[in-house]
Amino acid sequence: MFFIRCHIYKTNCMRKILYLGLSCLLFASCAELLQVANQYGTSTALPVTNAENISGLKSSLNIGIEQAVSNLGTENGFFKDAALKLLLPPEAKPIIDNIKLIPGGTELVNKAVLSLNRSAEDAVKEATPIFKTAIANMSFTDAVGVLFGKNNAATEYLRQNTYSQLKAAFAPKVKASLGKPLVANVSTNDTWNTLSSGYNSVAKTPVGMIAGLKTVNVSLENYVTEKALDALFVKVAAEEKAIRVDPVARVSALLKRVLDNWIRNRKILRIDLQIYR
Repeated sequence: MFFIRCHIYKTNCMRKILYLGLSCLLFASCAELLQVANQYGTSTALPVTNAENISGLKSSLNIGIEQAVSNLGTENGFFKDAALKLLLPPEAKPIIDNIKLIPGGTELVNKAVLSLNRSAEDAVKEATPIFKTAIANMSFTDAVGVLFGKNNAATEYLRQNTYSQLKAAFAPKVKASLGKPLVANVSTNDTWNTLSSGYNSVAKTPVGMIAGLKTVNVSLENYVTEKALDALFVKVAAEEKAIRVDPVARVSALLKRVLDNWIRNRKILRIDLQIYR
């Protein structure tokens, strides 16, 4: 009986310590919070140091980014992904609606769509070094926020800290890609110009004017740049979630140890919050 009471008393004390530590979050440093979590996480797991937490997090982000860029930067990385495939810009809807008026219009549309995706696949490779620089510069406070955050916390951190730089780096690369003969030895710009000029020629005729057709002018460079970046962050978020929830995706011993430790600690903190409410 004495042993049981001691055990219960010890357990309650541990829970109180954890609860008080969480309650004092506004007054305690991130390092102190990590030390409490590591000290009381489990009796069987080895403690994870602050340096290991940061190293494990950065390792996981680098792995996720490399995988995301690799998936998108291969042939059909965009084109064969139904959720991320680039279609013609919304401004091109009048062309689609009146495609029969353009000789060979349907074939030109198909070539233009394929070319847009090839340009995105070619340009997206520029993202890796920019992402890695942001990860290397991540502060301890940022890392704690990511570890305690939602399944896409790291992705949101990267979006906030790299989007402008990525867009600036992507724009010239996309411009160059649009000028490359990536499909049937014809560039995306040439395919698009053939398609849009064919439609615009019809729109300027008396028949086109009577039909109310408007000429179409689109900046493919801006369109492809923004669409490619949106797709990139979708992929990064998917990779981040996989690493957080799927043990198989944790490819290094340190990464597995860090994330397993944090999952245990977060569960303990949630349980104690429920008990003391």
